[in-house]
Amino acid sequence: MTETPVLPVFMQRDGFDPVPELTALRKDEGVRRLDFGGGYFGWLVTRFEDVRTVLSDPGRFSNARQAAMQTEGLDEALAAELAASQVGNLLTLDPPEHGRLRRLLTPEFTMRRIGRLEPRITEIVADHLDAMERKGPPADLVAEFAMPIPSLVICELLGVPYTDRAEFQELGARQLDQSLPPQEQVRAQTDARTYMARLVAKARTDPGEDMLGMLVREHGDAITSEELTGVASLLLVAGHETTANMLGLGTLALLRHPDQLALVRDDPDAVGPAIEELMRWLSILHAGTAKVTTTDVELSGRTIGAGELIICVLAAANRDPALVERPDELDVRRGALGHVGFGHGVHHCLGAPLARMEMRIAFPALLRRFPDLRAVGSDMDARIFSAIYGLSSLPVQW
Repeated sequence: MTETPVLPVFMQRDGFDPVPELTALRKDEGVRRLDFGGGYFGWLVTRFEDVRTVLSDPGRFSNARQAAMQTEGLDEALAAELAASQVGNLLTLDPPEHGRLRRLLTPEFTMRRIGRLEPRITEIVADHLDAMERKGPPADLVAEFAMPIPSLVICELLGVPYTDRAEFQELGARQLDQSLPPQEQVRAQTDARTYMARLVAKARTDPGEDMLGMLVREHGDAITSEELTGVASLLLVAGHETTANMLGLGTLALLRHPDQLALVRDDPDAVGPAIEELMRWLSILHAGTAKVTTTDVELSGRTIGAGELIICVLAAANRDPALVERPDELDVRRGALGHVGFGHGVHHCLGAPLARMEMRIAFPALLRRFPDLRAVGSDMDARIFSAIYGLSSLPVQW
């Protein structure tokens, strides 16, 4: 009989909200040592200031040591496969190695460079809205809008054939599925790298105008093919999964707050602040990348020894009263808040400007095209075991 996987408490949700256990932990203790299963024990960090402390200090809280820890307990072949899959992945690196690779990528994610994509993103959004309108209701907003738009954008950014979108979406979902055994998650990472390695090899031979081509032309001698494959594999998954889940879950949140939906639909100046509030309130990334302490540290009055696993619960930190008043209320009028929905510090989401642009274009366009948009039913078809929270489907009428 297959054993039912246990969902870690930091991934548990009550609809849009963190479960009450996380709220109580943040209020009463701030940090707590727990059994995460699979032989791993570690500390949950839930308060906003503590989370920012951890995320801003790679010297004391290491990503690379946590990546190495993942190979412990695996057989030799699987450990080698996992280590190979981590090469070039920015989330498994500490400074200075992390900084070297990130500096090569940063110019492509400046507002000026991202701004060149705005007309194409606007066209992509309009095309999908046209298709929904022609087909007529009902529709699955996830399958017909939220998922394909960022998928197409990241395909064009990286030079990935859009005909391959089903393949890489499946690879991304498997990597994020925490219900799968470690062997299957590692194999999904390996499969994704194998796919991207083919595109990197093509870019080395015939660099195009996409990001891979740019990196080859401008930095070909400064980045190995293995590193470029790792960078591209991360961007391929992160670049569509995060935005797709924000578009789906964010739309449902607005549909359940019609007064705030009207602001996003009707007031262009309200869209930017609304995106920041949705990022804070939804916190689709349950937790930041796990870290390992390199020395004794103190958080919320507790001493944590060196070599301990640390998980920052972003969903709890973004609902901390120390960040905003009435943190459990969605209020799109708040404006930019310094939330940690995109992370913080050296690992702050590189693609945040692109994600913001896609949401800034897509949300109001959807709501203006279908002013009578409404969800069908009251159930939330949530992706329970995914490392990125969102919806599997969202049936809508108009």
